[in-house]
Amino acid sequence: MNSPLPVDGGAMGAAVRAHDWAATPLGPAEQWPGALRNALGLMLNSPESMYLVWGDALTFFFNDAYRPILGPRMEGALGQSLPVLWSDAWEAVRGPLEQALAGQASRFVDVPITMARYGREEQTWWSYSYSPIYDGDVVRGVFCFTTETTARVLAQQQLAAEAEQQRRILDELPGFVWTADRAGLVRYVSPRWTAFSGQPREHFLGDGWSNFVHPDDLPALSNAWQRAVNARMPYEAEFRMRGASEGYRWWLSRAHPVMGEADSAMAWVGICTEMDAIIDAREVLSRSRDALQDAVSERTRELEAAEEALHQARKMEAIGQLTGGLAHDFNNMLAAVSGALELMEIRLRQNQPGHLPRYIRTAQDATRRAAALTHRLLAFSRRQTLAPRPTQVDELVAGMVELIQRTVGPQVHIVTHAQTASWPALVDPSQLENALLNLCINARDAMPDGGQVLIETLNVHLAGAAARTHDLPEGDYLLLRVTDNGVGMPANVLGKAFDPFFTTKPLGQGTGLGLSMIYGFARQSGGQVRIASEVGQGTVVSIHLPRAVEGAVPVASTGTQAVPDLAAQADWPVLVVEDEEAVRQIVAETLRDLGCRVLEAADSLAGMAMLRQSPEVRLLITDVGLPGGMNGRQLADAARSLRPALPVLFITGYAENTLLKDGQLEPGMAVLTKPFSVHQLTSELRRLQQAWPVTPAPDPAA
Repeated sequence: MNSPLPVDGGAMGAAVRAHDWAATPLGPAEQWPGALRNALGLMLNSPESMYLVWGDALTFFFNDAYRPILGPRMEGALGQSLPVLWSDAWEAVRGPLEQALAGQASRFVDVPITMARYGREEQTWWSYSYSPIYDGDVVRGVFCFTTETTARVLAQQQLAAEAEQQRRILDELPGFVWTADRAGLVRYVSPRWTAFSGQPREHFLGDGWSNFVHPDDLPALSNAWQRAVNARMPYEAEFRMRGASEGYRWWLSRAHPVMGEADSAMAWVGICTEMDAIIDAREVLSRSRDALQDAVSERTRELEAAEEALHQARKMEAIGQLTGGLAHDFNNMLAAVSGALELMEIRLRQNQPGHLPRYIRTAQDATRRAAALTHRLLAFSRRQTLAPRPTQVDELVAGMVELIQRTVGPQVHIVTHAQTASWPALVDPSQLENALLNLCINARDAMPDGGQVLIETLNVHLAGAAARTHDLPEGDYLLLRVTDNGVGMPANVLGKAFDPFFTTKPLGQGTGLGLSMIYGFARQSGGQVRIASEVGQGTVVSIHLPRAVEGAVPVASTGTQAVPDLAAQADWPVLVVEDEEAVRQIVAETLRDLGCRVLEAADSLAGMAMLRQSPEVRLLITDVGLPGGMNGRQLADAARSLRPALPVLFITGYAENTLLKDGQLEPGMAVLTKPFSVHQLTSELRRLQQAWPVTPAPDPAA
């Protein structure tokens, strides 16, 4: 017959087998239910600390691993009632145990229990679980797995106390502590940094610390760090750092490397200490020893103030020169126009029409000179209308040599030199031609006894200091250089060379707008112009123009079919949108004289309505600055959404940035700058029609 008691189970297994159970509420072991015997077998043979209670008396069983927990209670613990054995801890475990007897298992971690294992109260901590033991359908006992965690909890509390102590120490330090990796990324900063900066510590971590350092100190700080990393030596630096309310203050940062198993594991532990007082002391000492330097500094400030006053005076002088030159030239031109119109009126009343052509020519000539003056002013102020496109400047120069030679005369020898495979420049070729011709005329005037003009084109890459010196972005540029061996310019003249209306020529022989126009044109084109000159040695003018994007092609004729003359378009519908009635009237009458059917609109809203109502429109002529909610460019885009191939001619009084996309006009678009003649309007219309053939009007029945 098998023994009713558990097999083996170590010392406690033997104790269970030797115990007189007949005198206990459980009775003889032979009468124990199978559930109790099975639970005892599992518990007694487990290496984990475990006990179980059974029956209404909560009879106590435990295994070998549990024995150290009992201490002096070991004697007489086996078979004892749990509430009696652990009377000091009973209230702490009573609730969970009763829940287990009701069939509900539970688990607890680091539960504080006050007990008197060794005759005195002590605070202990336990992690345990209660599981019900069923005998059939009835819970007869409770199985407990328990581990004392007092040592671990006390160790954690000790660590927490030490951490709190360290935190308080860090908080009381006059600066703040930090750690960083070899890349200079901060991994930790003590809480005192928040008190200084008023910002969360997260803002300082990584490379966020650089946002608080004075920008002027960052390069030196970075260099000092890199030297320390490379040499694996302590780091030290002085710098200014921004606080929450007192602006920038001086700090001294020191750190020592902590070596890891590999270079990548190397880290730095450092401390930042405020040193405003030290810096102040240095400054006081410096002032006491350098009183003379203070006097020099004061004198320097006086000179700077005087220089500023002189600069302001020169600025006012330039403004006066500009307004005076404008008033003088425009009054002359207005006088010519006004006088010619009055004489025309008088001669008409006198019935003497023979004189009218002469007066008309006088007024037209004055108008052309006024337009040229406004164009030069717009060029100087970078407001002229440009149509930039990829341009082979060396080919442009070669094509102008004959014209330049005729203009400057036989006493000046023109020499050209082009670099092999020169880059195309993104520039308005017609404006560049004007600029080059002006430079050659200036060179001729600087060589009254004749001489040589050298025109060169070079590929230039500007980077670093060279780009900063030229006040240009880094990149590729086409350099157009014009050199003469004339009289040259003294420094005082060279400094004013680009000023509007400044000229050394006699009164009436120059407007003083040539070089200022070239300067404005170059800057508006995304380039730069520089002058170098020496008296008796000649002058060099260098124009840097941005290189055209590789693959771009000049805007050229896209049509190959022959197009009839405008005059042959008897019923060719054109929409003219212009808010200035006089200009709109002239454009409309010119078009009607050419045989076109003209639709007119005074604003963008009316113009858009006509485009929708008249799908037969074959050309749009629009001012850029329009009332009605859209400018001319927006109107053209809206029109092309209805008619993608619709040609567009813009007319404008000054440069409009809204006209250009990616630096140039789209195919099938052209610009005419006011004021313009009837001949210019007609020529531009013919050029536009030939370059962008008109598509047939849509079939209304389609």
